[in-house]
Amino acid sequence: MTTIPGSLVWELMKKNNCFLIKQFGNNNTKVRFSKEPNNLYNVHTYKFSSLANSKTVAVQPSAGEDKAVVLSTTKTNKQNTPAKLQHKTLMRKEFRKMAKSVKNQVLTPEFCT
Repeated sequence: MTTIPGSLVWELMKKNNCFLIKQFGNNNTKVRFSKEPNNLYNVHTYKFSSLANSKTVAVQPSAGEDKAVVLSTTKTNKQNTPAKLQHKTLMRKEFRKMAKSVKNQVLTPEFCT
C-alpha cells in the first residue's frame, strides 16, 4: 500500500481543518495556531504539522504518576497501521536526566532529516 506524500497532505489541509485556530495578533494581522496532537509548538505550519509529517514527537505528563513524563514518537515504518504508529516511553528520572534523554532520542538520525 502506498502512502500520500506529506506535501500533498499539507496542501489539502492548510486552509481548513478541524485543528486550525485563527486569532488576531499585533496590528490586526491573523495568526494561525493548531491544536493537532504531537504538534509541540502549536504553530500551523508544514514544519510543525503532525498530520503532514511522518516523524513527530510529543512530550506529555504521565496520567498516574508524579514527576513522570511520557515521550511519544511515531514509527516511520508503521504508517499504514495506526494502532502501532506511536511508540510511548515512560520516563521517571530527575529533570536534567530526562531532558538529556529526550534530546538524545529526538536528535537521532531518524528525526534529523
